[in-house]
Amino acid sequence: MAVNMSRQERRKKVRLRIRPKVLGTSERPRLCIFRSLHHTSAQLVDDQANRTLTTVGTRKIDGKPLANGSNVAAAKEVGKAIAAKAKELGIENVVFDRSGYVYHGRVKALAEAARKGGLKF
Repeated sequence: MAVNMSRQERRKKVRLRIRPKVLGTSERPRLCIFRSLHHTSAQLVDDQANRTLTTVGTRKIDGKPLANGSNVAAAKEVGKAIAAKAKELGIENVVFDRSGYVYHGRVKALAEAARKGGLKF
């Protein structure tokens, strides 16, 4: 029997189901993505130590805000920036956590830009 769920409810359900299976370590942290209506952000998380290693968002990249933080071009910039910060920390391999979002649009653009920047998923 089909149950009508909103997009947010479906995302939350998927996120809760996948989250225990995707764990980040200090050698291979979790690349976690968040997108809102106005911004996109990504962070590297070490789940064993319960700490965030680094974070990048469209509010400010390299000290300056983007004109439009909710489009694919902005997500590509976030992907490039998170890959650069990971390289500075000596991180090459990550576990990709799309947070229940469909691998499409901004999520896909961010992931591909991070791969081009040198991160291996």
